[in-house]
Amino acid sequence: MSSPRLRLYLLLLFPIAFSLGEASVPTPSSVTVTDLPVFREAPAFRNGRECSKTVWSPADRTHKPSIIHISMTLDAIYLRGSVAGVFSVLQHASCPENVVFHFIVTHRHSADLRRIISSTFPYLTFQIYHFDPNLVRSKISLSIRRALDQPLNYARIYLADLLPIAVRRVIYFDSDLVVVDDVAKLWGIDLRRHVVGAPEYCHANFTNYFTSRFWSSQGYKSALKGRKACYFNTGVMVIDLGRWREGRFTVKLETWMRIQKRHRIYELGSLPPFLLVFAGDVEPVEHRWNQHGLGGDNLEGLCRNLHPGPVSLLHWSGKGKPWLRLDSRRPCPLDLLWAPYDLFRYSPLMADS
Repeated sequence: MSSPRLRLYLLLLFPIAFSLGEASVPTPSSVTVTDLPVFREAPAFRNGRECSKTVWSPADRTHKPSIIHISMTLDAIYLRGSVAGVFSVLQHASCPENVVFHFIVTHRHSADLRRIISSTFPYLTFQIYHFDPNLVRSKISLSIRRALDQPLNYARIYLADLLPIAVRRVIYFDSDLVVVDDVAKLWGIDLRRHVVGAPEYCHANFTNYFTSRFWSSQGYKSALKGRKACYFNTGVMVIDLGRWREGRFTVKLETWMRIQKRHRIYELGSLPPFLLVFAGDVEPVEHRWNQHGLGGDNLEGLCRNLHPGPVSLLHWSGKGKPWLRLDSRRPCPLDLLWAPYDLFRYSPLMADS
């Protein structure tokens, strides 16, 4: 996409966000666990007249259908992406005050993360849940990219245990995406009998996701027998938590993780267990809700183009993250679509360097 066309596309797609201005691209910044980023305060987003505002509390014991529940993880490394993701959801939501965020954190720095979310989004309804890394440490084996091996990457498996029982449905979002449409459209999909809804890609070659040891074992590969096993990206999922709890799907996923630890049947972190348990039994969602792979592959993170078709969500899955490429002054063209949602506050020293 040429530069003039890209700028026009930005203005059409993000008329409000773009008015914030594109941040000047600084030199690379070092985001460490002990040096959390600082953010500008986001504007207040209010419900439209058509919205029936409903107040949600963690103590609620009844399901409130007008509330949209979204879960994301928070950590020091991906915090900038998480904040951009939240900002994008609120900006495009028709009823932003009805959106509740459920943030999953490890115990380390949870108080600082709560403070950052509260100060960046003073009007946001959110809850923070502590995820114990020891739940998965002994079940994780090394994958092709270190980020995929972090315990918090597996927290999505435990949402049904972490979130209140009254939360019957949740949207799970990764921390490297932005939403450019009303999230209520995704929330409103009919899951029918399915536990998980996500965009499916049935042209994918499943031999790429599992090792030769998996395919040489009749017992392992029989898990996919009789199923039209389509790939889906677990960074965007609509989950029926009630059915998940009833079907004890956390236990089923953990079983495959234990097998992996002993026999090395896949290479890609938390994705393959989801494929083994759910592939072929997913409610298909329009592809527009996960334009994934914008971070390139898992090894080099090269620039990629948009997939054909409409766009409701842009997802920088893969090694390349837009904030890192922007800070390094080597952004990919599509990283400019992420930049308007970046609330990171650059210091004068960084801006001038």
